[in-house]
Amino acid sequence: MESHKNQKVQSIAEKRDQSTGMTVLLMGATGLIGRHCLEYLLVSPRIDKVIAPTRRTINNRNQKLRNILIDFDNLDEHEELFQVDAIICCLGTTIKQAGSRSAFRKVDFQYALETAQLGRSKKAKAFYLVTAIGADAKSPFFYNRVKGELEIKLRQLEYDSLSIYQPSLLIGDREDKRRSEYFFAKVASLANPLLSGSLSKYSAIKAESVAKAMVNECIFNGKDVSNGPRVNVYDHSGIIKLSHRPEDVLSR
Repeated sequence: MESHKNQKVQSIAEKRDQSTGMTVLLMGATGLIGRHCLEYLLVSPRIDKVIAPTRRTINNRNQKLRNILIDFDNLDEHEELFQVDAIICCLGTTIKQAGSRSAFRKVDFQYALETAQLGRSKKAKAFYLVTAIGADAKSPFFYNRVKGELEIKLRQLEYDSLSIYQPSLLIGDREDKRRSEYFFAKVASLANPLLSGSLSKYSAIKAESVAKAMVNECIFNGKDVSNGPRVNVYDHSGIIKLSHRPEDVLSR
């Protein structure tokens, strides 16, 4: 599996001619998407260092990885961690996991926004964010409204490059086995073929595909993101394309 990932990422890296590798800050490295992002980043020859702040230790001794245990309520006490080329943000939870709407908003909005603000203050050029399909600050649904509000705030920071990934239902092996999502994943395997045209954006997607797309774009762009600010938004079809052939999307 690792060799396959290495070959895929290296083939993308060869399309870019840059003299030095990147330092990437990965937020949410122990989550469903973040775990896959970490794997792809660590095997990439274009990445020199991955900084991964977490609440618990990551069991990985790769020399590229710098895993720091932090209190996310005090991100501003770790400003030095944000002196990076790019930030990949996979922070996210559920209201059930968090225990309340306010606790959910703290993780999905406050922590993500503070990450982006600190990165911008330290001159990070690119920010790659996972939100969700249906993200809309005016949505009647709390979850989608929080995601939409976050997107607006990040646009206002004017990163040279801001990429927003809006997947629908995520399929993958979670540490917390959610029975409902296992059920819906089974249903999705039957429903996905029926979702075509404008409905395709609601198709379920593998968390690994989202991670691959994010890392592919990060590596493809490298440090060459100085003609911004620009914002890219990807739903299901865009994510799938980026996960397989990023050059077809990013060379336009």
